[in-house]
Amino acid sequence: MPVVIAGVVIAAIFAFLWARDVMTPDRPAALAEPEPVPTVSSGEEPLVERFPRNKFLELTTLGLGGVITGIVTVPILGFAVLPAFTGKELEGVDLGPLDKYPEGEWREATFLLDPAAGEVSRRTAFVRNNGEKNGRPSITIISNRCVHLGCPAQSGGPRQDDERETIKTEQAELTLTPIQPANFSCPCHGGAYDTEGNRIAGPPVRALDRYKYGIVNGNLTLLQPYSVGKVDGEGSNAMIKAYGLQGPGEHVDGLEAFLYPIQAQDLE
Repeated sequence: MPVVIAGVVIAAIFAFLWARDVMTPDRPAALAEPEPVPTVSSGEEPLVERFPRNKFLELTTLGLGGVITGIVTVPILGFAVLPAFTGKELEGVDLGPLDKYPEGEWREATFLLDPAAGEVSRRTAFVRNNGEKNGRPSITIISNRCVHLGCPAQSGGPRQDDERETIKTEQAELTLTPIQPANFSCPCHGGAYDTEGNRIAGPPVRALDRYKYGIVNGNLTLLQPYSVGKVDGEGSNAMIKAYGLQGPGEHVDGLEAFLYPIQAQDLE
């Protein structure tokens, strides 16, 4: 809106000046040469330099152009640079005892990302215990947020709702439902992902986001989310092309990635 207003003002000014020049009668030609500009000898007060109208208009146009450029570019630069300085680390979310996640099985975990915010922060993640790798637990935690427009993706396979379990944690209640996904899909626009979260059909632009995790006092702890370009391999052997968390519809690789402030890192 400020750009539009500035454009209208500039157009009105120049339209007025053009109309005045058109309607002004032709001036008679000068009969004599103009008087020479007097020079200033040493010690005298310097003459004030006067600018003709076209010089004034030129400077005014350049100034307004600079203002409009600032109005247009500052929000763009803010969008590109500010997230690098305002990222907030997610505090750990307790997902219950590790033994609630049998090796090789999936659980759909529903939890409060921020218990103080209440139900508005409720999230769902698909969790699989991959067993151990190098003596440490390997866990896959995939977000159910479709990376097309952010709709909730669903597990494409049997659900054991009758075996759903509610666990009390120090933060809030946690619900675990056994699932057997053949894939993950979004009912909104037909996005589909394999069991590692890779896009296999539909409009999503990348793989499903994932969460980092830790084991604290024997409990699985959810940490920061991150975005994924592609996953090679499965389970504990998966090689994840990981990026800083991006919003739905934002590319993390390819030429489109240059539009967004991201940095890639490889996670194993």
